[in-house]
Amino acid sequence: MSESIDDQRRIEESIDRAADRIGAAWPLHSFVTANPLSGFEDEPFHRAVAEGRRLFGGRGYPRPSVFRRAWEDGRIDPDVLAAKLEAHGIDREPEPLLEEMAETEAERGETERDDATEDVDRVLSKWLAAFLDEGEAKWPMPNREEGFYAAWRAVAPYDGDVPGCDDTADLPETATVALEAVLSDYPEGRWVDVLEHHLAALPGWSGLVKQRADDDTDPWQAAYPITLEGYLAVRLTLADLLDAPIDPDDASEDGTPDAGDDDDVPLPQIWLTAWEKSYRDRLLEGIDGSVTDPSDASDDDRSAAQLVFCIDTRSEVIRRHIEAQGPYETHGYAGFFGVPIRYRGYDSHAEADACPPIVDPEHRIVDRPETGAVDGATDGDGSDPVTAHDRWNGLVTAARKHFKTLKTNVVAAFTFVEGAGSAYGSAMAARTLSPSTIAKLGTAVDERVPSPHEFSSPAIDYDAYDDHTHGDHDLQQGMSLEEKVEYAATAFELMGWTEFARLVVFTGHASETTNNPFDSSLDCGACAGNPGGPNARVLAAICNDEDVVAALRDRGFDIPTDTVFLAGEHNTTTDEITIFDGDVPESHREDLARLHEDLEAARIGAAAERTASASDDDATGANLENAVDEVERKAADWAETRPEWGLAGNASFVIGPRELTDDRTLDGRAFLHSYDWTTDPDGDALEAILTGPLVVTQWINNQYYFATVDNGVYGSGSKVTQNPVGNVGVVQGNGGDLMTGLPLQSLKLDDDRPYHQPLRLTAVIHAPVDRVTEILREHEDVRTLLDNGWIGDLTVVDPEQDNDPFHYAGDLEWEADAELEVEATAETEPTTPTARTADDD
Repeated sequence: MSESIDDQRRIEESIDRAADRIGAAWPLHSFVTANPLSGFEDEPFHRAVAEGRRLFGGRGYPRPSVFRRAWEDGRIDPDVLAAKLEAHGIDREPEPLLEEMAETEAERGETERDDATEDVDRVLSKWLAAFLDEGEAKWPMPNREEGFYAAWRAVAPYDGDVPGCDDTADLPETATVALEAVLSDYPEGRWVDVLEHHLAALPGWSGLVKQRADDDTDPWQAAYPITLEGYLAVRLTLADLLDAPIDPDDASEDGTPDAGDDDDVPLPQIWLTAWEKSYRDRLLEGIDGSVTDPSDASDDDRSAAQLVFCIDTRSEVIRRHIEAQGPYETHGYAGFFGVPIRYRGYDSHAEADACPPIVDPEHRIVDRPETGAVDGATDGDGSDPVTAHDRWNGLVTAARKHFKTLKTNVVAAFTFVEGAGSAYGSAMAARTLSPSTIAKLGTAVDERVPSPHEFSSPAIDYDAYDDHTHGDHDLQQGMSLEEKVEYAATAFELMGWTEFARLVVFTGHASETTNNPFDSSLDCGACAGNPGGPNARVLAAICNDEDVVAALRDRGFDIPTDTVFLAGEHNTTTDEITIFDGDVPESHREDLARLHEDLEAARIGAAAERTASASDDDATGANLENAVDEVERKAADWAETRPEWGLAGNASFVIGPRELTDDRTLDGRAFLHSYDWTTDPDGDALEAILTGPLVVTQWINNQYYFATVDNGVYGSGSKVTQNPVGNVGVVQGNGGDLMTGLPLQSLKLDDDRPYHQPLRLTAVIHAPVDRVTEILREHEDVRTLLDNGWIGDLTVVDPEQDNDPFHYAGDLEWEADAELEVEATAETEPTTPTARTADDD
C-alpha cells in the first residue's frame, strides 16, 4: 500500500515538472494573451526558442524575407546592424548574411510525425472536445462528473478507433494505475521527458486542461473535473493501444533538431536585436527631453476634463485626438483600474473575473437597479427603465432560444425551414449585403431601449450585501471604507496626480464585433478578456463617495469640491466613447455637453486614422465622415475578418508623464502608463508598475511576436478555415489541437503584407536610474525577463541626470548611451498621423 502511494507521489511530481514547460490556455470567452513559451522564461531567449522548436516544432525568429523587407525599408539602421554583428565577431556584409539565413531556412524542412502518433492525437482530441464542451453540445458526453479518465474509460469500448478494448475491464481502473502501467516500462529518470513530450504533442488542449485544473472558481471544472494526470492517463493508454512511441527517444527521426548545448546567439537573433535597437533609437529621439519635473511643467490653467484610459496601445490613438480638441488631460493606467473584482452585470447569470490573470479577485460586485429606477422616470411607453429593459431583453432572449431550438431540433428543423425559412433567409441576406443598415438598426434599438448602466450601478459597499460568506469560495462581498480609500489612493499615486479637473472620467474599453470567436481577445486584457466599463464604474463610484473623498484629503489629495468622477467605455472598433453620466449634477451639464461634442470630433479623427491603417490610404486624406461609417460597418459585418487591429503593432511601453510623448504620433504602437517620479520618492508606485503592467505587456508582446513568426504553431491560422469547438477554442478544419494564438487576420493586411512588426518589447522609464536598479534588485522575476531577453530592451531616461538615457546591460548594470541623447523637443511641431502600410512593415 505504501509503495503504491509512493509511486503515485512520484508520478505527480513528474507531471508537475513536465507541466512547467506548457503554457496555460484560456477558453475563448475569456481569451487571455500570454507568452506561448512562458514555461521557458527562466532560460535565455535563444535557448528557449530552440526548446520551443524541439518540443512544439515552432520557429522562434522572423523569416529571412521579413528581415530583408525591414532592411530594405530602412527600419534596420545600417550602423546599428554593423555594430551588433561586430560585437559577435561577424565581419560580413548584410546581403550574404540574408542569403545564408534563407538557405538555412530552405534546408530545415518540415517536421514529420508518425501515423500512429497522428491517430493518438485525432482520437484524444475527439474525446477532449466532447468532455470539455461548455454547453454547446446537444448530446453531452456521459459520466463527465466522474472525471475525464473515468468518463473516457466508460465509452472507450464503443469507440471503433480504440483497438483491443471490448470492455471497460480491459482498461486500468484509475488514471494513476494507467500511468503506472505505461511508465513502469521506463526508468524513472525518463518520466519527466516522456510526460513533457506527450503534453507538448497537443499544447492547446493540455494548456487548457492545465488552466482549468488550476482555476478553483471555474464552475465547469467543479462540475466536470479534469486534471493533467487524467489527461496523460488517457493519452498514454491510447499510445500504448495504438502502438505509438511512448518515449520521444524511441520515435523515428522527425526532422526536429535537438536544442543542443550551444550558447552562441544565432544570426537571426543578432538581426532581431539590431531591428529592435533601431526602433528604440527612433522612439527615444521623439521623447521630449525638456521634461524633468512634470509637476513644474504642468499648465497653470485647470483642464476642462481628465480622462484616464487603459495603457492599451489602442488608447494612444484616441488620447491624441482628444487632446487635440481642447484643454484635456489624458492619462494611462492598467484597464482594470487597480480594482480586483469578480463582477456580475445586471443582465448576466454568470460572473467573470475583471482583473489580470496574475491578480486574484478580492471582491464580488453585483450590478443592482438604483433607487427610483423602478416606478420612477418612464420611457416613451410609460414604463420605468427597468421594466422597459427587462421586457425587451426577455423578448430577445426568448426569440433567440426559440430559433436555436428550431434550428437544432432534428424534427422541428424541417418545419422551421418551411414556415420561417424565407424570412430568416432575407434577414441573413440583409446582414450579408448591407451590414451598415443592420448597424444603424441596432443603434436605433439601443437608443430606444434603456441600457443597464442607465438604471443600475455596481453595489460596492460591504453593507450592501447580506451574505458575506458567499459560496463562491468565500470571496468578500463589496468593500469596506478603508479598502475603497486604498484603491482610489493607489490609482492617484501610480499616476502621480496632484490636481483634479471638474470632470474626471475613468474610461474602460471594449470591442464590438460580429461572428468572431476571438472577440474577447479584443476586449480588455487587464480585465481578463472582458470589457473594462464595469471596473471604471466601480472606481468612479468609489471616488464619488463623500467619506472616501474626505479620507483622501486627509492623505494629501486636494480634491476640489466641484470635482465629479465619471465612468466611460471606449469602443475600440468604432472609437465611440460612451460616458455613464446619470449622476452628473446640473452644475456640470454644460461641461459634459462640451465633452460629448469633443469626444465625437476625436472619434471621427481616430476612426479615419484606424481606417487608413488597414489600407494604403493616408489618414490625413481620408473622408472623415465615411471613416465612422466604415468602422461601424466592420463592427456589424459578420463576414469581416479584420474588425479592428487589436494590439497589433505593439512594440514599446513608456512609463512616465504624458508630456514626454504628447507632441508625437506613436502610431498606436506604445503602451503608455502615467507616472511622475517626483510624487513617488520611495519608488512604491514604480515598483507596482514594473511588477504588474510591465509583466503583462511582456505577455502581450510575446503573444503577438510568436504568432507572427510562426502562426501555424503559435497562432491559429486563417479565420476562414477555423471551426469553434465547445465554446472553449477553435481548431483548423474538423479536429486536432486547439489553436490558442492569434489568427493571421489579426497580424497581416493580407496574405503577403504583414501589419505587425515582430519585435520584442522596448521599455522606457522616466525615473532615476538608481530607483529602477533597486526595484530590479528586489524582484528577481522581473530581472529574469530582462536578463534572459524576454523584454528586448529597457532604457531609463534619468531626470536627475539631464534626461540622459541609460540602457540596461544585464545583471543590474547600465550603459550610458553616448551615441544618443534625448533632446528637448518641446518646440517641435507635432507630427501628422499617417497610415502604416505594408511598406512600413
